[in-house]
Amino acid sequence: MDVKSRHHLRSDAVSEIRDALADRLGVDLEGESFELVELTDSPFDLVLVDGEPDVLYYESDGDREPFLTVRGANDHPPERGVVTVDAGAVSFVSDGADVMRPGITEADDSIAEGDLVAVAEETHGKVLGVGRALVDGAEMAGDSGKVVKSLHHVGDDLYEFSV
Repeated sequence: MDVKSRHHLRSDAVSEIRDALADRLGVDLEGESFELVELTDSPFDLVLVDGEPDVLYYESDGDREPFLTVRGANDHPPERGVVTVDAGAVSFVSDGADVMRPGITEADDSIAEGDLVAVAEETHGKVLGVGRALVDGAEMAGDSGKVVKSLHHVGDDLYEFSV
């Protein structure tokens, strides 16, 4: 994964990121410097906040949608948009597997199908991955079926990215 281009974001783009994360996740993202890093061979664009890879732009129906990276979610824990998994699901989610109903212990009821979500483990609340909800939050817990499509997880190329 190589850097295609890198430049500082204008204040209106920074405001859009902050507003989106506050509305969707209840996160107050502070930082002095916001830098957009366009990556080659990646569907994502990365935003460095004070040099840390805290935000990604995800493509959704032709629009770019800002959301926290795994590192960003652990540095700025979200209050909403979180799906919590049990200990049995940790190794699978950490390896990039989609999230299945039996592993879910809790899901935010405000999650709608298609939303980006943070996937956290129940013991310490650490975020293991980011995915897209395949069902509403109220329908996530249950006996069978895939409910979150994995997009980014601990240990993947984006997680290991450094500048």
